[in-house]
Amino acid sequence: MTHIAYIGLGSNLEDPLSQIQRAFAELGQLPGTQLAARSSLYRSAPLGSPDQPDIQVQPDFVNAVAKIATELEPQALLKTLLQIEHSHGRERNFQNAPRTLDLDVLLYDEVRLHAHGLTIPHPQMHRRAFVLQPLLEIAPDCAIPGIGQAADAMKNCMDQILEKLPSDD
Repeated sequence: MTHIAYIGLGSNLEDPLSQIQRAFAELGQLPGTQLAARSSLYRSAPLGSPDQPDIQVQPDFVNAVAKIATELEPQALLKTLLQIEHSHGRERNFQNAPRTLDLDVLLYDEVRLHAHGLTIPHPQMHRRAFVLQPLLEIAPDCAIPGIGQAADAMKNCMDQILEKLPSDD
C-alpha cells in the first residue's frame, strides 16, 4: 500500500544547498518510494535561545519540504531517514545544534502517532514558518491532523523571517 508523507529537510553546515539537493535525490531512491514533489529552498535563522551555546554564530539554515509516495511504514521510514542523515555526517550534539542534514517526518497520511523516537504529525511543525511555507507551496490545502489547516497555522508565524532562495532552474 502506498502512503503519502511529507518530509522536512534542513541544513546549515557543509554547503547546505548541496546537502538539501542531494537529500532530495536520496529520498526518491528509498525502497518503494517516489519523490512526488519538492518545494523551493528557503533560508531561515537558527532556532534557539540566546543563551544556547554558540546560537549567535550559527549559520542560517536552508529548509525545504518533500512530498513522497512510499510503501515504507512510519518507523521504517524514520530509520531510513536517520541513515541518510548519518551518511551526510549528522551529529546530535545538543537540541537545535548546527547540522549537515536534518530530515523530519512531518506528516504521514492522516496518521497521528506517538511512538519511541517518532511523533506524527511533527510536534512543532505548526509553529515554524520554515516548515509551513514550503509545505504550503507543494500542498496548499494541507491539513495537520489534530491542528487544522496548515494555511491557518502559517498566519501565526508571519513574524518569522523566511527568505525564498532563487531556483537553479
